[in-house]
Parts: sequence; C-alpha cells; structure tokens
Amino acid sequence: MSEYTDSARAQMQKCIDALRHNFAKVRTGRANPHALDDIRVDYYGVSTPILQLAGIKVPEASMLVVEPWDKSSLRDIERAIMNSDLGITPSNDGVCIRLPFPRPTEERRRELVRECNKYAEQAKIAVRNARRDANEEVELLEEEGELTEDDLAREKKAIQKVTDEFVAKIDELLKAKTAEVMEI
Repeated sequence: MSEYTDSARAQMQKCIDALRHNFAKVRTGRANPHALDDIRVDYYGVSTPILQLAGIKVPEASMLVVEPWDKSSLRDIERAIMNSDLGITPSNDGVCIRLPFPRPTEERRRELVRECNKYAEQAKIAVRNARRDANEEVELLEEEGELTEDDLAREKKAIQKVTDEFVAKIDELLKAKTAEVMEI
C-alpha cells in the first residue's frame, strides 16, 4: 500500500472514531456514562467537564449515579445537567445525583434511528471527502510526471477499495446501533 492509501485510511479511521463517539451520545433507554461527556459545569468560574468533578456509576441498566468528589459542587452539577439537552431530570439526594433513563417510546426510538442515520451519512461524506483528497494527490503526482497512468489507476483502485471497506464499516455500525435503539 502506498502512503496515499495509508493517509486516506488514517483519515477514514478518524471518521469511524467520530461516528462511534456520536453513537455513544445517542440515548437508547440504557444508562450510558458517555451521555454526560459534553456537559460542562461552572466550577469556581471555570467550565469543567463532569468527568473531572465526579465519579459516574451505572448501578442498573436504566440509572446513572453521579457522585461529586467535592460535595459543594453538587448543585452546580445538577444545574448543568438540567440545562443540558439531555432531557433527564436529575434527582439530588444531598450526596449524589441519580439520573433515571426512561425507556423511549416507539416514536422516540424512530427519531433516534433517524439521528443515527444522519450521523452515519455525515461519516460517509467525510470518508468520501478523504477519498477525494487522496485521489487529488495522486492525480497531481501523475500531472507532475511522478506517476504513470497505470500507477495512477492502481492507486485510485486501492483508494476506492479502502473507501468501500470504511463505508461497509459505517453501515455495520449503523445496523448495530439501530438494532440497539429499536430494542424494547
């Protein structure tokens, strides 16, 4: 494999990693600590991720427990969760915050599947953009005379093969996430 194919593969792997991150944020009715990844708390004037302020536990499939190391930050964490787009009402007992994840309705699950499809399509677009960039690089080399026409065709074929491989991975991840979301 050439450096251009390797470069395209590295870019496409980043697309897969971003897709996994986006899928982790999609609520399925199961408690997932990654749902709190993007929530930031105003802690003594500094915007701080919850993960740096508290331990997050999953005592049961539909419950998250957030235990702050500094109990004085409990109210700030609760406020940040309520102001987020998480859609869950936290329950503060003075020691920890409990987040119950209700089972989504059929309509909400379909909405979540549409959201997953959107993330998958964005990942496919990013993969195709990486393919386009790699193809442009090898075409430039061919124009400069560093590659022959046959070498150009071989490179483009290799880049397309890698693209097809990553699009298949995206479809696989989407299928698994859709099954997880639609599970009752």
